[in-house]
Amino acid sequence: MTTPQKPIHSHFNADSTADQVMAGIDLHGTLAIVTGGYSGIGLVTAKSLAGAGARVIVPARDPARAHAALGTIEGVEVLEMDLLQPASVAAFSQRLIKRGQAISLLINCAGVMAAPLSRDADGHESQFATNHLGHYRLTCGLWPALVAADAARVIAMSSRGHQIAGVDFDDIDFMRRPYDKWQAYGQSKTANALFAKELDKRGRDQGVRAFSLHPGQILTELGRHLSPAEIAAFDVLDEHGQQRLDPQNGLKTLEQGAATGLWCATSKALTNLGGVYCEDCNIAPLSTPETGRKGVATWAVDPEYAQRLWAVSEQWTGMTV
Repeated sequence: MTTPQKPIHSHFNADSTADQVMAGIDLHGTLAIVTGGYSGIGLVTAKSLAGAGARVIVPARDPARAHAALGTIEGVEVLEMDLLQPASVAAFSQRLIKRGQAISLLINCAGVMAAPLSRDADGHESQFATNHLGHYRLTCGLWPALVAADAARVIAMSSRGHQIAGVDFDDIDFMRRPYDKWQAYGQSKTANALFAKELDKRGRDQGVRAFSLHPGQILTELGRHLSPAEIAAFDVLDEHGQQRLDPQNGLKTLEQGAATGLWCATSKALTNLGGVYCEDCNIAPLSTPETGRKGVATWAVDPEYAQRLWAVSEQWTGMTV
């Protein structure tokens, strides 16, 4: 059954770190895929899973950079893949399927934010194409291996940025409306949440559950397209130019930022649950005037929108689960 957007009992909170969430977790014998696993939150996630005994594969557009970041961490393997290139995603997926190994965890951390307008080879706007369509293709391509795990979880890294915009089904690719990099980003993050909701509906009878989440507001390479003025407007830096920390209001360390995704991936409290958006190591409530910026917008967990997005994604990629 799908779960409502209501918090549950959790031993963790906004202050919790990756190490705290993973304490006592044993992942020996499991295989995890972590996109974006060589920088920022993804790097902390990959290291944490490997530290718990999982074998971790990190797809990388730049394998040399990934190897440099991951070093010689035992149990971590880097394989080339570019989310914006359908052929690259297909080649990566086929390579893994041919190995015949079940995949217990697929954690989709990679993404772009507030990028200038560009398009993939099919003409799709790049933030939507990278953040959503690339991960949609990857999940579909790896589906047999996820089902083979019998109890797999797929984690979609959304963001509080989803509150900026829902999916404009009449003009997803900004063909008619003026391009706005933040509207495009918000749309792609809403798509991540809707993807997880519909994937969970389609996968739960085969033992695959899905979750989306907001990790926190953390200054990482995700902000490489932002100007100094835009960064300053977010009020994430103190008077010395260092990132401010206020976990209760979303300003977290990388280790705190990785905690919610790891909680979604491993927590026994989520057994038999799925299809929800999480934050601060818990299921998030629906956002209301009382919750402020916390919580999830109704448009990001609407089942009809989730089904509609899936239909569009299936049509545009020619793939499904």
